[in-house]
Amino acid sequence: MWGLMRLLLAWLGGWGCMGRLAAPARAWAGPQGGSGPARLRTRRSWVWNQFFVIEEYAGPEPVLIGKLHSDVDRGEGRTKYLLTGEGAGTVFVIDEATGNIHVTKSLDREEKAQYVLLAQAVDRASNRPLEPPSEFIIKVQDINDNPPVFPLGPHHATVPEMSNVGTSVIQVIAHDADDPSYGNSAKLVYTVLDGLPFFSVDPQTGVVRTAIPNMDRETQEEFLVVIQAKDMGGHMGGLSGSTTVTVTLSDVNDNPPKFPQSLYQFSVVETAGPGTLVGRLRAQDPDLGDNALMAYSILDGEGSEAFSISTDTQGRDGLLTVRKPLDFETHRSYSFRVEATNTLIDPAYLRRGPFKDVASVRVAVQDAPEPPAFTQAAYHLAVPENKAPGTLVGQVSATDLDSPASPIRYSILPHSDLDRCFSIEPEDGTIRTAVPLDREAHVWHNLTVLATELDSSAQASRVQVAIQTLDENDNAPQLAEPYDTFVCDSAAPGQLIQVIRALDRDEVGNSSRVSLQGPLGPDANFTVRDNQDGSASLLLPSRPAPPRQAPYLVPIELWDWGQPALSSTATVTVSMCRCRPDGSVASCRPEAQLSPTGLSTGALLAIVTCVGTLLALVVLFVALRRQKQEALMVLEEEDVRENIITYDDEGGGEEDTEAFDISALQNPDGAAPQVPGPPARRDVLPRARAPRQSRPPGPADVAQLLALRLHEADDDPSVPPYDSVQVYGYEGRGSSCGSLSSLGSEAGGAPGPAEPLDDWGPLFRTLAELYGAKEPPAP
Repeated sequence: MWGLMRLLLAWLGGWGCMGRLAAPARAWAGPQGGSGPARLRTRRSWVWNQFFVIEEYAGPEPVLIGKLHSDVDRGEGRTKYLLTGEGAGTVFVIDEATGNIHVTKSLDREEKAQYVLLAQAVDRASNRPLEPPSEFIIKVQDINDNPPVFPLGPHHATVPEMSNVGTSVIQVIAHDADDPSYGNSAKLVYTVLDGLPFFSVDPQTGVVRTAIPNMDRETQEEFLVVIQAKDMGGHMGGLSGSTTVTVTLSDVNDNPPKFPQSLYQFSVVETAGPGTLVGRLRAQDPDLGDNALMAYSILDGEGSEAFSISTDTQGRDGLLTVRKPLDFETHRSYSFRVEATNTLIDPAYLRRGPFKDVASVRVAVQDAPEPPAFTQAAYHLAVPENKAPGTLVGQVSATDLDSPASPIRYSILPHSDLDRCFSIEPEDGTIRTAVPLDREAHVWHNLTVLATELDSSAQASRVQVAIQTLDENDNAPQLAEPYDTFVCDSAAPGQLIQVIRALDRDEVGNSSRVSLQGPLGPDANFTVRDNQDGSASLLLPSRPAPPRQAPYLVPIELWDWGQPALSSTATVTVSMCRCRPDGSVASCRPEAQLSPTGLSTGALLAIVTCVGTLLALVVLFVALRRQKQEALMVLEEEDVRENIITYDDEGGGEEDTEAFDISALQNPDGAAPQVPGPPARRDVLPRARAPRQSRPPGPADVAQLLALRLHEADDDPSVPPYDSVQVYGYEGRGSSCGSLSSLGSEAGGAPGPAEPLDDWGPLFRTLAELYGAKEPPAP
């Protein structure tokens, strides 16, 4: 039995209805059973229109939106309806028995605008499709639940000041999440909530424009504009959103500079040098940046000569500075005008000009103590050479500008006249020579003269005085160099031997004529020809000079043509040499100058001189060594020392008073009188040792004797300044054998009769044996 499935859409309240349209039929095979042939029928396929579900519906849930029914369903409960697709089972549910479709929750079109579902009727027992599946769409119908939103706000924009009406500032765009294709939920209209009457907005595009002309930044620089976007075409009940636009007016050069005062007064000390800052001027310009840059200039000629004005590094202030030295006595004040002009001028705003302003300036020059001023910045004087001391050279003059009658004192700074060649009168500045001057030694003398006020030594000034020494003809001409030449013995008569040049040290002598003349007469061995240019040619005469061993000495007479004329005589040495065929010198008499086989005479003399010098150094060295050895030998002979002898016998100590008498240690003859006068130096060794003197009897006490000897050693100049051993050559008084020291043997006189050594006792047995032994005879 052929079945027919149809979907019924029940309208509940404001729900929409379902429409159906016929579609091309397709063959569909129904259930097969029995042995009869299968029966075929034409199936009607349903194409469903879009079904609408109002979003965010607030009614009871679930809400019935439609019903699925098939003709094969006879109410026996054997048909089961299935629903698959987007949201099936969660958003949309179907009653398997009745085919009723319900929506289980509120839908939001902005999250999902439509759902695609698939409906089918199957056999409940076998799940065999009774109808082919049918697809339909459930579309969520939009409501105005989203206000317009400006995603890029808040906004910032800039527009030049003084812009024309309608100048575009910025475009603001709002977005509405509602469906723009359904109703007016997303149709937006823009309006200005805050910012009138300065700005307006296009209702459709959201372009913000200027609404009034000549908005001045100097009056108000920033504006806060609130723009609103409202849906539903701007009608009542629509949702709205707003954003802020901060509009800043950018600066243009629409304001000329203006001096805040018409007259500026400054003062400056007359001693202020060029470049000294006098004051600042500023013309006010409310514009910003480059539009406020200004240039300053002085209009009047009087001020431009003494002062100059420039713009500071920021381009706002005018710096008034001194241009040339000022003088209170000649010009006490200056008055001029200064102009300030904008450097950048916009032609669009020339009607608001002119973009410049003028102010008057008065500068008062203040008096200050000034040093004396010389009548000239520098002096150039001249004086002839060789003049007597006291010759007048010239005069310098200075005056006190503050008090012209005040006296001035003049002096020459010592460092500028080290040779003390000049003197100056302190009262009138007259300069005179102090010594005769020599132009050939110093042509120029550069002096520094100091002028000082008598009543104020701190006020002083200096001036340079250049003194030129004028030349006089005081130097006779002379040869430019010593001439020592030669001539070949085979030279032809008239051959040039040497060009002789003259030199005149006088200033005018360099350009004046100097004449040279040689020996005259038929017996002259050489000829001297004056070249008329300060030189002469030495020639071989027609009759050659006879050969000889010694060189020829040719006298040359030189004289100038100055006033007075001076002359001198010089000598040129000419050697007669033997030459080779090619003209080179082979040998000369009496010495070989360019000998090819040996050394020249000069070289031989140098070698002999070096050898003699070396021999003299060797002899001097040997003599010094010998003298040093002799001095050491003398010191060695004087270094006399005692021999130390060891005795194996010991004394009896203090208790043994019979073996040795303690009074024998005393030396009654050892004391010497103290030499009068200051004590000699002890830090150096004396050149000669003082002869030993006999000592007068001294104290008998040993302690006093030792103290006396210590005092003598401290005051003895022959003792070196370091510790030494003092040897006393006497053993005391009362000994029958006398002194045992060998130091006493240097005293003169014949030895007396010797005592027998055996009488000295047993304690001196070893000593007796030592002195009793006879020395072997000398070889």
